[in-house]
Amino acid sequence: MRGAITAATQDLAGLMDQLDEETAGIIEFQIAMLEDDALVEPALFSIREGIAAEAAWQAALDAQVADYEAAEDEYFQARASDLKDLRDRVLRNLRGASCVQALPDGAVLAGHEITPSRFLETDWSRGGGLALRQGSPSSHVAMLARARGVPMVVGLGDADLPETGEVLLDGDDGILIVDPDDQERNAFTRRQQAASSNRQLEESYRGKPAVTGDGTAIAVMINVADPDELDDLDPADCDGIGLVRSEFLFHGPGGLPDEEQQYLAYSRILRWAGDKPVVIRTLDAGGDKPIAGLTADNESNPFLGLRGLRLSLARLEVFRVQLRALARSAPEGNLKIMLPMVTRPEELTKAKRLYEEALVALRAEGVACGEAPLGMMVEVPAAAIAPELFAEAAFFSIGSNDLTQYVTAAGRDIAAVADLNDSAHPAMLKLIRSLIEGAAAIERDVSLCGDAGGEPSEIPGLLRCGLRSLSVAPLALGRAKAAIAETDLANAHA
Repeated sequence: MRGAITAATQDLAGLMDQLDEETAGIIEFQIAMLEDDALVEPALFSIREGIAAEAAWQAALDAQVADYEAAEDEYFQARASDLKDLRDRVLRNLRGASCVQALPDGAVLAGHEITPSRFLETDWSRGGGLALRQGSPSSHVAMLARARGVPMVVGLGDADLPETGEVLLDGDDGILIVDPDDQERNAFTRRQQAASSNRQLEESYRGKPAVTGDGTAIAVMINVADPDELDDLDPADCDGIGLVRSEFLFHGPGGLPDEEQQYLAYSRILRWAGDKPVVIRTLDAGGDKPIAGLTADNESNPFLGLRGLRLSLARLEVFRVQLRALARSAPEGNLKIMLPMVTRPEELTKAKRLYEEALVALRAEGVACGEAPLGMMVEVPAAAIAPELFAEAAFFSIGSNDLTQYVTAAGRDIAAVADLNDSAHPAMLKLIRSLIEGAAAIERDVSLCGDAGGEPSEIPGLLRCGLRSLSVAPLALGRAKAAIAETDLANAHA
């Protein structure tokens, strides 16, 4: 069994090396679980009692899955799928079975759910899609599917899903048609053609400035999770980088990155952008993004725990290294530094003092460095409600994913409450409008770097709240600019 667990860990580590930072964090969480003695020990005990390895592992993990699914805390309920993934992966190794079965071209996988690693190991380049009885449109797998253009329908419940046969899957409208007739096929083909034409139209906006129908200029920047993403991107297509997730540096096999590693990575990104602004977020670990040797284990509610800036201020030896690297990279371009999960003004003050100390130390050592403005993510409701308390921040950027989660009290990867996790909820829009007005009163700019900024259906509402800067996934540049062009701010009902 130990051999099977080691093999499973190696499989996951190999998969993680192929992924961007945000996706790799999902797999790293699974590796951390697999390396936890508390998970493995019950199975080892059963083996010592004479139970076969396969039966021992199955029973131990089934019990853990049941405990997680029965937990009152929604975070633990959502993690049950990760445990199922680990259970099945180790069982496959024990049985000597192949981890991934090749799919026929265009095949639709139908079932209760799919785990992130199973999705990532599947070759979707030849078409295909997903039809799931469970799942959530805001789950990890749903986000992965959208990023890779894989059509997916979730929440089918007790619908009759055949094991084989022809189906038509429309991920845009959430429609699955089983055993279609000629009329349904023709209608589906027309929708496909219309969707293809729409995508071509959206891409025609990619290299153009973003302007609303009434002539209001909107800044559209991109989110970056790994510098390698920039190799195939043209800086002319965007107005800068509104979010660099620095966590990509902290997922390597060599442990926590040193100052030189960070400096080189940040400098590379800044040089790509030239004079355009680059907003690098300091380490945002914790919640559903654990980092071995850094984040706390077994928090009762990780999303409300020691994460983001809270963790950085608790681990000053790590935070100081990052601040020094950022200060050194500042002369390479138009750097802005963003602090995540800010809740109290005192946190901002302390972070700013630590940055100033880093600058003083570097200058005393004769090391080239530069000052950069320090802004903050607005993802905690306390900060969104009272922006005037954070006037020390040079700018604000709305993290719509977490802010929505906290405002609606609904986890984004929990199917049972997926409909409640709505970034277009009237309360969210009211809060964003109030934040923008409050920020204007203290002369601070506001951007948005969460998933909502890349959703065409949500962009008009965000712009009418007063937002004039968005940062989106690179793949969403065209559709975001097209949605902006179709928005007429001069007409409140347009």
